Amino acid sequence: MIKELKSYYGSQFEPALLEEINSVATFVDIMEGQDIMRPGQYIKSMPLLLSGSIKIMRPDSDGNELLLYHLEKGDTCAMTMSCCMGNTKSEIHAVTETPVKLLMIPIGKMEEWSSKYKTWRNFVYNSYHNRMMELLESIDNIAFNNMDERLENYLNDKIKILNSKHIYITHKDIASDLHTSRVVISRLLKKMENIQKIKLHRSFIEVL
Repeated sequence: MIKELKSYYGSQFEPALLEEINSVATFVDIMEGQDIMRPGQYIKSMPLLLSGSIKIMRPDSDGNELLLYHLEKGDTCAMTMSCCMGNTKSEIHAVTETPVKLLMIPIGKMEEWSSKYKTWRNFVYNSYHNRMMELLESIDNIAFNNMDERLENYLNDKIKILNSKHIYITHKDIASDLHTSRVVISRLLKKMENIQKIKLHRSFIEVL
């Protein structure tokens, strides 16, 4: 696994830290659409995402969920780190959006490495900052953009994550991510098709 670690993090972490990660981390390969974390769970490991994409969502009291941000290659989850450090229960729902490869780091190593390795400390701080910026962007999107703009931003994000203009997703799943109704999403998608921004197919959306 050390070869893969060097290819992903060789430019970020010093060799000694890479060796430690290699000795304690657990490699996990997870299929698309699988739960990684549910609200109410205690977190015992911190994930490092080697490949793929994970959706981080926040559920409300009625069981509906709002998409907060995505994790991609090289990322980790700030909310997971907060729960690890505070030994508190998760308040998010993490689901694999594509097949993913993860390294799971025991939480006991987080504080040790933060004092021992400057590169790890910088990685943790940068991860907090990046996730906070993404959260602020999500809040701005909800507060200041209408649903047309939110939907278009959502589809553009999907293109980047999946590296494809063919997005295989149901109208219901989009509605769930954007915290609205399927009827609203279907109407807006049809509107986008009419102005030739997308083409609707039976099982996928093609962004033009």
